[in-house]
Amino acid sequence: MRVGLLVPTLNAGPAWHDWLAGLARQSRQPDRALVIDSGSDDDTAALARAAGLEVESIDRREFDHGGTRQRGIDRLADCAVVVCLTQDAILTDPTSLAALLKVFDDPAVGAAWGRQLPHADATPVAAHARAFNYPAQSRIVSYDDRHRYGIKTAFCSNSFAAWRREALDAVGGFPSATLLAEDMFACARLLKAGWRVAYVADATVRHSHNFGWLAEFRRYFDTGATHASEDWLLREFGNAGGEGLRFARAEQHFLRQHGWRWRLVAVRQLTAKWVGYKLGRLAPRLPTGLCCHLSSQPAYWLRRNETAQADKQNK
Repeated sequence: MRVGLLVPTLNAGPAWHDWLAGLARQSRQPDRALVIDSGSDDDTAALARAAGLEVESIDRREFDHGGTRQRGIDRLADCAVVVCLTQDAILTDPTSLAALLKVFDDPAVGAAWGRQLPHADATPVAAHARAFNYPAQSRIVSYDDRHRYGIKTAFCSNSFAAWRREALDAVGGFPSATLLAEDMFACARLLKAGWRVAYVADATVRHSHNFGWLAEFRRYFDTGATHASEDWLLREFGNAGGEGLRFARAEQHFLRQHGWRWRLVAVRQLTAKWVGYKLGRLAPRLPTGLCCHLSSQPAYWLRRNETAQADKQNK
């Protein structure tokens, strides 16, 4: 089985050295490794080339979570499976890639995603988010499991995931012009088409973010806006509200050992997430300027507005 690796980059910084070292230590090396760099100002692209990776440079304004990854998938057309990583997801164990790829021995598996462990500097809030979303137990799910896991059935993260080309092509690849969650949309479509999706706890990366309340607000505004524009996902797999409540309860229990300060920090962030998500669900009715201000990706809203104006002129 020929394997490709795909990573979008933009000014990866000092951690890029650790990322490249983590890849070099893998017992199962990809047959091809492609970096799509969005006009980095640092030495990200140069270091990638020096390490033997293929590099394609694009204009920063061209980047799109789904479209850029699909561009990479298309370029790695000779690979049966493509592993997606982000520039800040550090492979922690020499067998991580091998473990993730092993599940594709099952011909029914269309995609697989690995476990994300917190970085050494992760706050207790960030550490809990990793533990909640990336447990120690592996599982393989099918479309029927939506009755048990709800929206979590289609959960997947392109920070560390692998995709069977045959399966991904059959469902149209990654969607373009996406605000976020291109991985979850593709995963949901695979499940609906009869493929299975594996979570592989033995395949690990270090990946976490110490987001403040404003960053969480903006991320969840984007999540709410995505759910508003792609409501089929919630219709098929269930509302996200129950999962959010379960997360909040688990977080408060986890943070008991870290004192009241972190429990209060968590409450503030949960409030920001809830308000951001609710506003995001209203995004189709909000002016573009306000969406730009509330979102973590203002360029998306500007592009969307430009496309809408162009469509009006062409009618």
